[in-house]
Amino acid sequence: MSNLRSGVMARTGLGDLLGEAADGVVRFRTVPYATPPVGELRFAPPAPPAAWKGVRDARARGPIAPQPPSRLRMAMGEFERVQSEDCLTLAIATPAVDNRRRPVIVWLHGGAYLSGAGSLDWYDGGPLAKAGDVVVVGVNYRLGPLGFLQFPGLSDGMMGLHDMVAALRFVHDHIAAFGGDPGCVTLMGQSAGGGAIMRLLDFSTTEDLFHRVIAQSAPLLPGPNEAEATRRARRFMQLLEIDPDAVDAGERLRTAPIEALIAQQSVLARELSRFGSIEPAFPPCFDNYTPDYAERVARAAVARGVEMLTGSTREEMNAFFVADPAMADPDQAAVAEWFEALAGSADAIETYRRRRPGGTTRDLFGDLMTDYRFLLPSLDLAGRVTASGGRAFLYQFNWAGRNSPWKACHCVELPFAFGTLPAWNAPMLQGLDHGEYVALSATMMAAWSAFAHRGDPSLPELAWPPYGVGRETMCLGSVVGVMGDPAGVAWKVSS
Repeated sequence: MSNLRSGVMARTGLGDLLGEAADGVVRFRTVPYATPPVGELRFAPPAPPAAWKGVRDARARGPIAPQPPSRLRMAMGEFERVQSEDCLTLAIATPAVDNRRRPVIVWLHGGAYLSGAGSLDWYDGGPLAKAGDVVVVGVNYRLGPLGFLQFPGLSDGMMGLHDMVAALRFVHDHIAAFGGDPGCVTLMGQSAGGGAIMRLLDFSTTEDLFHRVIAQSAPLLPGPNEAEATRRARRFMQLLEIDPDAVDAGERLRTAPIEALIAQQSVLARELSRFGSIEPAFPPCFDNYTPDYAERVARAAVARGVEMLTGSTREEMNAFFVADPAMADPDQAAVAEWFEALAGSADAIETYRRRRPGGTTRDLFGDLMTDYRFLLPSLDLAGRVTASGGRAFLYQFNWAGRNSPWKACHCVELPFAFGTLPAWNAPMLQGLDHGEYVALSATMMAAWSAFAHRGDPSLPELAWPPYGVGRETMCLGSVVGVMGDPAGVAWKVSS
């Protein structure tokens, strides 16, 4: 380790990087892990970064991927950052640049594959790195059509996932220069980031690049197949006034103004939207999704020896429904259709009514969607991992601010997991008690760090059993402890 103008130097195989020491950690906020995907490289798989001479200053915040405003900003609050297609960078926080070989946590942010960034202050890895003696790496990856548009001869609909693989490859090759252990990598993601983890477990190119996973609120949804993804790409081109059958269609899309791509992505999303659905316009193209996909993911995890920590929040869908005028008094027939499709009968709403006394139709519909989009898939996956001979740990995050309409909604656990409350100005944290926050955040960071260190989130004062026949689940909230069967209802997996 050496100092330069009060900075801290990391010497990688590509060149020297200057970071900033503060609050007991060293932060490298803009570390390139791939060649900028600009010009002719728009829609291309990521290429390795070029080496540089001299010292590269990584202390300043870099740009994030081009994106529209977050669709959950009413719950999470707003953020503002410079946007650019030159965005394939990592934000690395480490307790020290030395030879300690600490466990590494690589963070994949959520945002429906269309918004967010791993380098946001919300996800500053400093508090977690300091509390758990781990190296935390936040990944910026391409979003929306730049990351997930599928069109023959132009892109495979997986560019954002390829970016994640490139980031993991960089970690494997260079994280030792930041005090990290490339042989002890935990891949952690929430929402879209958690869903991406499931796909990356099924990628042969990720073999040996990560060894444990923390999947928070990961919806195990099929996404569009190749035919549907191509249909969406064609419609997207039409919205941009590009003939998808023209010989120069791909070139015109490569050179279209980024502002137009972002604007028309939102138009397409509105065309595709339907009552109760949370699917984005451009999720990863996933042509080999089948009803046994969860089984394939579980077997891949077990075959690789990947340990899993997964879970959800108690009222995930409130983040989507509370601010939606259509959900203030939802259409009863449309709600009944969803109960029929997911729970097998429109009458199943009565089961949900018993579970939530006095609940409104919005509450009951939210509970249904929370169960079948988040909770039950996580139970199913954990059960399959266990049945295949692996080990999984399950949690449910139950904290909610007093009298908050958001309750324990999607994303509400993030300030606790990262210890970054000062960075948040979020309506979903309404009613927060600061002392309770500090204590619960400390517990979460300790458990997450313990899992990264040894594959078990148990703490000396808090035993956390693996998931088994009792559906053992750690409840994280105003009271912390283990319970069984967090679903409490009969259910079927919807194909």
